[in-house]
Parts: sequence; structure tokens; C-alpha cells
Amino acid sequence: MKLTMEPFCEENLPEITRIWNSVVEQGDSFPGDQILSLEEAREMFAAQTETVCVRLDGEVVGVYILHPNHIGRCSHVANASYGVKPGCRGAGIGRAMVLDSLHRAGKYGFRGLQFNAVVRTNAAAIHLYEQLGFTRVGVIPGGYRLKDGSYEDILIFYHPTV
Repeated sequence: MKLTMEPFCEENLPEITRIWNSVVEQGDSFPGDQILSLEEAREMFAAQTETVCVRLDGEVVGVYILHPNHIGRCSHVANASYGVKPGCRGAGIGRAMVLDSLHRAGKYGFRGLQFNAVVRTNAAAIHLYEQLGFTRVGVIPGGYRLKDGSYEDILIFYHPTV
């Protein structure tokens, strides 16, 4: 099995948009709550420091975005969001994306990678981040509105790239 990471291109826009929108539709991890059209996705993916398309044996199975966590004096810390195609989760794709994003963040000059809103119920992500050496920085009680309208705590994680 061969896993490859490649920069966003028009050819993979429909597949990575479907993956992105599937995570949005779940309503339990991404902050966004609106499904993106192809044009909205194209604009959003093109605006990132980097959008990476992940292929497993040629099939698009994931996407992640990498960008500054904030502007100006805080722009040296990166942020990323990851999506794995339904049916492909649990195969190590997320781990590969996080490791790749840490590497790319360093190449772009980011000093660290911060996750602002890891939903407390996202046990797989929390386990992965802790296993990879991310530090849990804090908790925001009720910081995430789930799809059903209830609220869940969010965790903040950080990992240096240098």
C-alpha cells in the first residue's frame, strides 16, 4: 500500500470537497457548519498556506489544510484541519497527515502547530495527538456546538516544529 501526499490541484477538487463536506456533515469535529460548493471549496483550499491531497494506492482518501493560526505577531504558529474519507478511517491516514503537516509547517517557517478546537468526544484525534507528543494546553467548557444543538468541551493542543 502506497500513501502519497500531493499539493491541491483542480483535478482532485471534487474528491477532497466530498471528504471535507462529509466531516462538516458529521457535525462533531470541524468548526464550520456549512457544506461547501465546488467554487467555495476551490477558494477556501487555494487560500491556505498549503492544501494537501492524500492518496492511498492512487485513490483520494484524505485532505488537510495548513495555515497560520492567527495574523501578525501570532502568525508564526500554524493550524491545520484534517479529513479522512469515510470507510478509510483507522488505517493510519490521520497519523500520516499530522506528521506530514508538522514537517511542512516547519518548512514554511512555522514554530509550532496548534489545534484550537479538538472536541472532547473525538477520542481518536485526542489519542493520536497525545501519542505524537502534542501538549494539551487547555479546555474551553462548552466551546463546541454539536450537530444536535448540545454543547461539548473543546481542547487546545500544541506541538513545536523546531
